[in-house]
Amino acid sequence: MMSLSDLDIYRTAKLLVDQHGQDAPIHAAMRADELLAAGDMDGARAWKRIIGAIDTLLSGKPSEGAGIH
Repeated sequence: MMSLSDLDIYRTAKLLVDQHGQDAPIHAAMRADELLAAGDMDGARAWKRIIGAIDTLLSGKPSEGAGIH
């Protein structure tokens, strides 16, 4: 099992937000559902993390533990 770093998760989330705007969570959820249906639990879990990161990015609030620069 390959675990994605938080940086990888947020990079992917940022890319989806840049591409799809407010629809980014929908696209990520569809991907998570596809992987779940295919039996890829690790992949589905990673996409659930990406959905959480997208929600954080769209809310405009810093994630917990994020420093202010």
